[in-house]
Amino acid sequence: MKTINDFNFEDKKALIRVDFNVPLNENFEVTDDTRIQAAKPTIIKILEDGGSAVLMSHLGRPKGVQDEFSLRHIIDKVSDVLGVQVKYVANCVGQEAEDAVGQLNPGEVLLLENLRFHPTETAGDVAFAEQLSKLGDIYVNDAFGTAHRAHASTTIVAQFFPESKCFGSLLAKEIESIDKVLSTGEQPITAILGGSKVSSKITIIENVLDTVDNLIIGGGMTYTFIKAKGGQIGSSICEDDKQELALEILKKAEEKGVKVHLPVDVLGADAFDNNANTQIVAVDAIPEGWQGLDVGPETVKRFSEVVSESKTILWNGPLGVFEMETFAKGTIDLGHAIANATKEGAFSLVGGGDSVAAVKQFGFGDKVSYVSTGGGAMLESLEGKTLPGIEAIEK
Repeated sequence: MKTINDFNFEDKKALIRVDFNVPLNENFEVTDDTRIQAAKPTIIKILEDGGSAVLMSHLGRPKGVQDEFSLRHIIDKVSDVLGVQVKYVANCVGQEAEDAVGQLNPGEVLLLENLRFHPTETAGDVAFAEQLSKLGDIYVNDAFGTAHRAHASTTIVAQFFPESKCFGSLLAKEIESIDKVLSTGEQPITAILGGSKVSSKITIIENVLDTVDNLIIGGGMTYTFIKAKGGQIGSSICEDDKQELALEILKKAEEKGVKVHLPVDVLGADAFDNNANTQIVAVDAIPEGWQGLDVGPETVKRFSEVVSESKTILWNGPLGVFEMETFAKGTIDLGHAIANATKEGAFSLVGGGDSVAAVKQFGFGDKVSYVSTGGGAMLESLEGKTLPGIEAIEK
């Protein structure tokens, strides 16, 4: 795997695909700079080598050129994070962009305008990719969040840098972290999969069964498994057409020697509401008109014991409706268990939108080994798919 550490960028212009698709408020101010912070080590390494950095990214899903999606809105924030005054050019291809790159000195950073102002970007257009390739000597892909898209800037452009392309440090870390879970991690390996639907996690479950020792199932998909096993789930969320699939998963896990851990008790509620009446009930004996919205104390105890004995941990999906305070305890307690296991030397990877949101909300970000920056890309990697943005560098 070629990374930025395999290159010296002295007097070189690095064309870097970053993921600066950051949230903005109504005043066009960045409200969460996590993705900018994540790209910083790669950019600083290049500048410290004596090179310059040409940054390309998308922002949102513009229909043509729309000022609200202009990357000029984030110049100040990027400059602030990098500690370098970032230059900006109002296009990402053509003479204007080429002139701006030509004037770039070692130690300087240039931010190109939103790639998606050109529909040829998402179309994976070869001619557009070739225009982008004129803006750098070495191509660096550091945008894991878009590595599952075969777009011009994430995949196609790499062919114009046959010997001069590599992964940035962020993307390299993402690849290594997922690899630890799927192939090189120390055992016992535990995967915690939450979320509402079995259907959205089926490919991941099938793929990880070959490598994990424990599979913890939580969240809404619990009830499809419990109902399939003959339990009473009240009015809990359930995919009735996936019950047979749930039983097949349990059978496959047993055949492969994987221990599946399902909740044994839940916090039931008489409405999907933070102020609903609640009671702790057995997971397979939820009264009619009640629904499980979080795991119960006995489940937390059992899940925490499994986590404490694990050496490699994947967490993808919350255990309950953590967005409501009443039903957040199971997810928070699981976060504490993973943080403690990490402190004791386990490797923990958190990925997928909801788990990342939970980790940030409850302050576990610096207490786990790695928090993935790419939702869809992370899920596709866990499904065992080869991501086009990664394959393009490895070719």
